[in-house]
Amino acid sequence: MKKYSRFGLMILTSTIIMYFLMYLNIYEVSHFQFSQTRFFMSIMMGAVMAVIMLLFMWKMYTNKKANAAILASSVLIFGLMLFLVRSQTTVDDTSWMRAMIPHHSIAILTSERADLQDERVQQLAEEIIAAQEEEISEMEALIEELQNEDEENE
Repeated sequence: MKKYSRFGLMILTSTIIMYFLMYLNIYEVSHFQFSQTRFFMSIMMGAVMAVIMLLFMWKMYTNKKANAAILASSVLIFGLMLFLVRSQTTVDDTSWMRAMIPHHSIAILTSERADLQDERVQQLAEEIIAAQEEEISEMEALIEELQNEDEENE
């Protein structure tokens, strides 16, 4: 069972790392916000990785019941996470904005750092940067306002 514990730890570690890797393309560190959608996506990727790695290392893991349980649970977890990502049923006002801030930050990074030559495209990129910065500021203010309201209602 030590092999299976290491396998689980490897999948868990990789899943956590994948979550944070998804933030490497934000424009600035202050735009890092917890995102349920990115969290669900990380777990989804971890589930897929568990299946792929187990199939590639099938001969190392000889417990057929454990292998079947890993494959079945990985498929189930993948399906649940896919449902949560696609349906957004757990995402409320604040969590939606927390997910949108890094998303907008990526638009700023790509618009600012791309080697744009055409003046029309450069103009479009500048407009995108301005719009995304304004929307990030608005979302940050709304998050703070909603959190203050929640604290007052407690």
